[in-house]
Amino acid sequence: MRKTGIATVAVLGLACAGAALAQMPEVETYQLGAVEVRVIAQPFLTEEELMTLRLVGQNPDALALFVPEGTGFAALAVAPDEGFVRAGMPVNSAMALSGLESADAASAAALEACNGARAGGADCVLVLEVAPR
Repeated sequence: MRKTGIATVAVLGLACAGAALAQMPEVETYQLGAVEVRVIAQPFLTEEELMTLRLVGQNPDALALFVPEGTGFAALAVAPDEGFVRAGMPVNSAMALSGLESADAASAAALEACNGARAGGADCVLVLEVAPR
C-alpha cells in the first residue's frame, strides 16, 4: 500500500511540475549595443504587443523610448487583464521604469507602479527587462 501511495504522490508531483513548466513564458534575449534586452513573452500578450517588445530589443531608437537615461537597469510591467497596447496606444497601467541600480530594483519598481495603476484583476508581471552588459 505504501508503495502505491508514494508512486501516486510522485506521479502527481511530476504532473504539477510539468504544468508549471508549460506555463512559464518564453524569454527572448537580444544584445543591442551595450545592453541586453530580455522580452518575456507572457501568454496574454497580443502579436502587436510582442512585435513592439521585440522591436525594443532590436532597435536603438525604440530602446531609447524605454530607457531615456541610457544607463542603468530598466523593466516594463503589465497587468495581464489590461495588456500593454490597446487601439495602438500604451495602456495606462503598463509601467516602464529605467535608470535603476539593479535588475531587482527595476523589476520591483515597475511591478509596484503597475500594480498601483491597474484597474483590477491579476497582479502585474514583467514583460521586458534591460540590463547593461
